[in-house]
Amino acid sequence: MQLYTGAALCAVGAEKAVSNELKKLSEAARPSPSIRVLESGFGRVRFQTNLEGLYRALISLRAADRLLLEAGNFPAGDFDGLFEGTRNIPWENFIPRGMGLKVGKVRSSRSALTAETSIQAVVHKAAAERLCNRYGVRRLPEPGKTLRAESKDPRTGSGDSRTGPVILYKNREARGEPRMAELRVYIEKDEARVLLDISGAPLFKRGYRPAGGTAPLRESTAAALILLSGWRRRFPLYDPFCGSGTIIIEAALYAWDQAPGLGRSFTLSDLLIGNRELEEDLRRELAARADHRRKIRIYGSDGDENAAALARQNFRRALGLCAPAAASAKWAGETDPVEGVGIRRLSLEQARAPEENAGEEGYIITNPPYGRRMGDAESAEAGYRSMAVLEKHFPRWKMGVICDHAGFESHFGKKADICRKIKNGALDAYFYQYLHL
Repeated sequence: MQLYTGAALCAVGAEKAVSNELKKLSEAARPSPSIRVLESGFGRVRFQTNLEGLYRALISLRAADRLLLEAGNFPAGDFDGLFEGTRNIPWENFIPRGMGLKVGKVRSSRSALTAETSIQAVVHKAAAERLCNRYGVRRLPEPGKTLRAESKDPRTGSGDSRTGPVILYKNREARGEPRMAELRVYIEKDEARVLLDISGAPLFKRGYRPAGGTAPLRESTAAALILLSGWRRRFPLYDPFCGSGTIIIEAALYAWDQAPGLGRSFTLSDLLIGNRELEEDLRRELAARADHRRKIRIYGSDGDENAAALARQNFRRALGLCAPAAASAKWAGETDPVEGVGIRRLSLEQARAPEENAGEEGYIITNPPYGRRMGDAESAEAGYRSMAVLEKHFPRWKMGVICDHAGFESHFGKKADICRKIKNGALDAYFYQYLHL
């Protein structure tokens, strides 16, 4: 059985959530695949698994942003070592004939090689040289270049073997542009790791949110907050700043055990190690595992009716994209299931624990305005002070708040029981957790 070393990239601070997800995936799928977490830290979780495990992780991980496959690691104290090490990787086992190559992000730490653009150029030249020699071509396809019509499968040289709903490169191929394999390079203490992206579009792009709100939270970050909070589906959940609905949608997908990647495609199946038949089998298995009949109590509100309407639209789209049969069944009745979940236009002062949950413990998980991309710092701080009303309206509930303000507790008027640093996109943020309001 071929084993691979993968790297799940995530927000710094979300590594624990991703590690726990990988361990649970391995337990749920025994005896195969075996997924073994090797190490985690600095926004990356390394693990070892087989091909089935890679596909399962791509389709199922909620808190990861991207999945990479380690193609090789070697000493790289100088550019000669970097070039030879990269050229010695058997790229022809991964990248098919006719696929282009680009080097994305480069990271160097405590190493002699620090010039990122030079590292990019050397790695690209070495990998391209090996592929050109193996495939007997002068150069690889380049981004933006138009390809001639090709009826043969570039993986095998004859026949088009692609099947299934894989759509990642649909737009590029329609324009006659080449598919591209993306490499990433990490050099630490003069040791280089060269990795191959197997995700394609970032994993937080589930496909249900074509347009976010004014300052949307990444889907993967929202999922990480839910996992780190300790929320379980037997408890009600409320987001009083729901915006485009990301937190409540991710909570619903988690409660239903609906894999977040069912509605999108991945680069892995375009590589030589990919297996579309295996991928489709796993998609069917994971789709059948989702249980949309489970009772959930998930509510959201926002003072802006446009935001609340967008959240309702995104909720419908999320269910329809990943489970169209379930969506059709739910939309057939007179009651709108989104309203049943509870997405309403309400000011913060109007937000209340639902009457049917009176006296019951629940969870608030929310992403209030930061005052950077919307509003200003003073209005954000005033908003944090106004959140004190939640203690009165949600007695006995737990609360988790993500924001970029290190002084949130002083404005809210209560010290958090747990405070985690976590990245929210490019922003440094904090996840304040209150175990009792």
